[in-house]
Amino acid sequence: MKHLLISFSLIALLFGWSACGTPKTELTSPDGHLKLVFETDQEGQLFYRASMNDSLLIDLSPMGLEAKDGINLSSGFKVKETTFDSKDETWTQPWGENKTNRNHYREMAVSLTNADQVHLVVRFRLFNDGIGFRYEYDVPQADSLLITDELTAFNFHTSGTSWSIPASADTYELKYVEQPIDSVKTANTPFTFKTTSGVYGSIHEAALYDFPEMTLKQVGPLAFKADLAAWPDGVKARKSSQFTTAWRTIQLTPEAIGLINSALILNLNDPCVLKETDWIKPMKYVGVWWGMHLGIQTWKMDSRHGATTVNAKKYIDFAAANGLGGVLFEGWNEGWEDWGVKQGFNFTRPYADFDMKEISAYAAQKGIQIIGHHETGGNIPNYERQMEEAMKWYTDYGVRNLKTGYAGGFPDGHSHHGQYGVRHYQKVVETAARYKMTIDAHEPIKDTGIRRTWPNMMTREGARGMEWNAWSEGNSPAHHEVLPFTRLLAGPMDYTPGIFDILFLKSKDSPLRQPWNPLDQGNSRVNTTLAKQLANWVILYSPLQMASDLIEHYEGHPAFQFFRDFDPDCDSSRALAGEPAEFVVIERKAKQNYYLGASTNEQARTVTVKLDFLEPGKSYRAVIYADGEKADWKTNPTDYVITEKRVCSTDSLTIRMAAGGGQAISFRPITE
Repeated sequence: MKHLLISFSLIALLFGWSACGTPKTELTSPDGHLKLVFETDQEGQLFYRASMNDSLLIDLSPMGLEAKDGINLSSGFKVKETTFDSKDETWTQPWGENKTNRNHYREMAVSLTNADQVHLVVRFRLFNDGIGFRYEYDVPQADSLLITDELTAFNFHTSGTSWSIPASADTYELKYVEQPIDSVKTANTPFTFKTTSGVYGSIHEAALYDFPEMTLKQVGPLAFKADLAAWPDGVKARKSSQFTTAWRTIQLTPEAIGLINSALILNLNDPCVLKETDWIKPMKYVGVWWGMHLGIQTWKMDSRHGATTVNAKKYIDFAAANGLGGVLFEGWNEGWEDWGVKQGFNFTRPYADFDMKEISAYAAQKGIQIIGHHETGGNIPNYERQMEEAMKWYTDYGVRNLKTGYAGGFPDGHSHHGQYGVRHYQKVVETAARYKMTIDAHEPIKDTGIRRTWPNMMTREGARGMEWNAWSEGNSPAHHEVLPFTRLLAGPMDYTPGIFDILFLKSKDSPLRQPWNPLDQGNSRVNTTLAKQLANWVILYSPLQMASDLIEHYEGHPAFQFFRDFDPDCDSSRALAGEPAEFVVIERKAKQNYYLGASTNEQARTVTVKLDFLEPGKSYRAVIYADGEKADWKTNPTDYVITEKRVCSTDSLTIRMAAGGGQAISFRPITE
C-alpha cells in the first residue's frame, strides 16, 4: 500500500494532477522564506510539501503510520480543525555550544479523525532555518498498538550532493560517503545535502523517546521513505493507545555553516526537567584508554594491565599538574577476561590491582574527578540488573561522571537502535540523573537533542572516533570536515581528539605491543597534522573533551599548552566558514577568552577570517598553533609553529593550512 502511494504521488506530480480532497493548509516561517503546505487527498491520506523562497524543495510527500490488527492510522482522515500559534523566546542551558538560544517559530496543528475514530494531530513548526513535524495519535478503541511502518517520505524536487552513512540498526561507526542524492540507497540521519539550486539541508529527528530511530530508504530516484528499526518479531514500535512520535526535522539554510549554527534540534526538545543542574560541569580529561587501543596495554588484568592503582595515580598526578578536571579508567572491573564470550561484567568489583578506595581518595586529594566506565558488551539484562547498585557504588566513592559502552550485539535479536535500545539508553540517563551522574555514551542511540531536557546526557560517540586510527586504516583527513556538517548536527561527540604521536613512532616498537584487532594490518596511524589535532579540540564539540594520547607524549610538549588553556565550558559558538568534506572554521567563547579551530581535507588551503566575534574595544593576545611550512599529513605531519600576535575585533587573520592540516588559536584579553 505505502509503495503504491508514493509511486502514485510522484506520477501525479509528473503529470500535474491534483489528488487533494481538502483545501491546502499553509504555514510560513517567521521570516516568510520557508513555506509548508499540508493536504489530504480524496482517500483521506496525508501529504506535505515544502519550499524555500518560492522554490520547491520537497515535493508532495506522504505522511502517517501503519499498525497491525486492522487499525487504520494512515487514511480516511478528514480535517476537523486547524490552529495556528507562534513563539519567540530565549532560553538558557547549563552548558552547550551556546548557553543562550532563541526559539522562534510558527506552528500549525492540524486535527484530523477518520471513520475508525482515530484522532490525529499533525503538528508542524517552521523556524527560519527549518521544519519540524510530528504525529500525536489517540486511538481510544485500542488498548495498545503495534506499529508496523511509517509512511513519512522526503521526496526531493531536484537532485544534488549528499553526505551520509548507510542505515544500520546497530552501528554508526561507518565511513561517510559523498554522493549524488539519487545514488543513496539507505542513510542514517543526520542526512545532509546540497541541492542543485544551492540550498543546504539536513534530515534528522528530535526528541526521540520510546520509539525506534528513523533511517531513510530510497523508494524512487529522489524519493526517500522513513524506515524504523524493528523488534525481533518485525513490529516497529509497541505503543499505548495515546502516543506522540519524535519530531521529523529538515534543516534548511542558504549556507553550509548555517546548519552548524542552527539550534533547531534543541528547540524541538522540552525544557530541562532537572530541578538542579549546578552539579553538571564541562571539563577536560585524560584517561587510561589509548594504550589499550594501541595494544601496549590490556583491559583485563594481566602483566600489561592498564587500569592499575600505580597507573591511576600517575594519570591523576598529570591531570592535577596540567589543570585538567578528570581521569577516565577503562578496564578496572572484573569481566574483561571473558570479553567476547559471555560479556558478564561486574560493575562493583574492581580487579585486585585497582584499589578503588585508595584511588578515589587520592583523586579527591588532588581535586580530580574520576570518570567511571561501564562497558556492557551489549548484555543489557546483565547491566540493568546491576545498574542501580553500580551507580550508587560509584557515587559512594565520589564518582559523578560515567562513560558507558555497548560494543557488542544486544540479546535475543534486539538491535541497538530499535525501541528496546532507545528505552534502555533513556533508562540509563534517568537513573544517572537520580544519582547526579553525567553520561558519556559510546555505541549509543543517536543524539536528538534530549540534552536540553536531560542535561546530564552530556556527550556521545555515535560515529567513527579516534580509536579507529589505532587499529585500522583510520579516518580520512576529510572525515573531520564531514562530521561538523553531519554527525555533530545531532549534538556533541566524544571523538577524543589530541594524538601527538601521529605516526605511532613511540608506540609501534614497544615490546609490550600486541596487535589485537583483526583490522590491524600494520598501516595504522593518525591521518592529520599535529596542528589539526589541536584544532579538533575546538571543532569537534564536546563538553567533556579528552586529550586522548598517552600522557608521556604530552609531557614537555609546547603544543600541549593549547589544551591547558582551552576551556570546553562554552558560552557561545559560531561557525565562520566551511563546506562539507572540504574545510571548516569555528570559534567558541568561554568566559572572557575565545578559541578558534580551522581544518582542511587532503587539500592545502588558505582562508581569511574576520575577528569580529571578539569583543569590540578590547585587544587580545592571539597564540597561533599552525602547520609548519613543510607540514603535510602524509609526509611531515608533526611540523608545526607557534606564534603570537596582538589583535582586535576589526582585524582579520589569514589562516594557512597544510594538506590534511589545521590551525588552533587562543585569544586572551590584554589588560594594560
